[in-house]
Amino acid sequence: MGFRVVTAWLALAALTSVTAVAAEPSRELQLTPLVAEVIAPPRLVAGSDGQRHLVYELAVSNITGGIMRIERLAIVDADTGKPVATLDPDELARRVTPGARRGHETAELSAYQFAVVFLHVAIPDEAPVPARIAHDLTAHFDVIDGDMQMSVGQTDVIVTPPHVLGPPLRGKGYVAADGCCDSIRHVRALLGLDGQFFLAQRFAIDWEKIDGNDTLVVGDTREVANYHIYGEQVLAVADGEIVAMRNDLGDQVPGALPAGLPLDEADGNFVVIDIGSGAYAAYAHLRKGSVTVKAGDRVRRGDVLGEVGNTGNSQAPHLHFHVVDGASPLGSNGVPYVFDSFAVTAVDEAGTEDFDRAEATGSPLTLTRRSPPQQFTNVLPLDLSVVDWPD
Repeated sequence: MGFRVVTAWLALAALTSVTAVAAEPSRELQLTPLVAEVIAPPRLVAGSDGQRHLVYELAVSNITGGIMRIERLAIVDADTGKPVATLDPDELARRVTPGARRGHETAELSAYQFAVVFLHVAIPDEAPVPARIAHDLTAHFDVIDGDMQMSVGQTDVIVTPPHVLGPPLRGKGYVAADGCCDSIRHVRALLGLDGQFFLAQRFAIDWEKIDGNDTLVVGDTREVANYHIYGEQVLAVADGEIVAMRNDLGDQVPGALPAGLPLDEADGNFVVIDIGSGAYAAYAHLRKGSVTVKAGDRVRRGDVLGEVGNTGNSQAPHLHFHVVDGASPLGSNGVPYVFDSFAVTAVDEAGTEDFDRAEATGSPLTLTRRSPPQQFTNVLPLDLSVVDWPD
């Protein structure tokens, strides 16, 4: 891990004390005022915007006794040195999250503080995908009253094709809420579990449903049955074996997330399917008593698993769906997946705030139509796309 001192490099010796260690003769060890590593290697996924996407996290720790401010971060091809993406101070202020505490983003780290930089790189279809990436980081350190630049967090890029899935629901008008790639509720839901970080929801989608008037709910918004998706049948997206499920929790009252919910009730009533090759499809917030399967059952693509409810950590009826690399729907890492066939009829380009307003009040979504509908094969529908599944 090399670094270049821009100013006052001699003051670096004051950052920390060192103990003599044996080193390879060909490698010169250097003190660094920060350490950084990628939490999980980024995996490529094709999106419904015609681009390929990398969604991943860079953990950074300020190991000095003063404030560190990240001023620039360039993601580069580790083999060629060519930049893939660059984050300026404004973008860093939206993505650097001290203590991984979502919603408290700032590019400034206090003494000895840890942060996560939540990263999203969109690569046009015609552009090459680097085999490895690194991160050229420039930061200002109060202890030397100067800037430093260093290369950190080198990692492979995994380009293995993701799992190709069938629809999790049946019919038309489903909104892919809080989806890939920058809606923070899922992609920044980093959890510390059993002494390590997991981000199961990296590619999660919360599916809701609109009617012909573009509303998510009609009538009293505190009644679960008034939401158009409530009670919709949930389908197996692939052949596989049920490895976990729950079916005993009642619906929450819509309008707010429940307080003090135990971790083991976060997913509410749920189903997890082993779909092979180390991947597991996870469904959450199903209606009490609706789950039709049990652990050990074999299912085929299209089989009914249960019905959409509002159980667990949920403030409105929806189907939460994601794919992970382990049997635990929370204590695993989210991996990308694609659906083999769907159409996008509209996108809520007004963003998450508009969706939240529609969910809370029953007012229509502000949709931008796709006319004719866009037909997609083997890609992931991006955030706030309105999806029709094939008949």
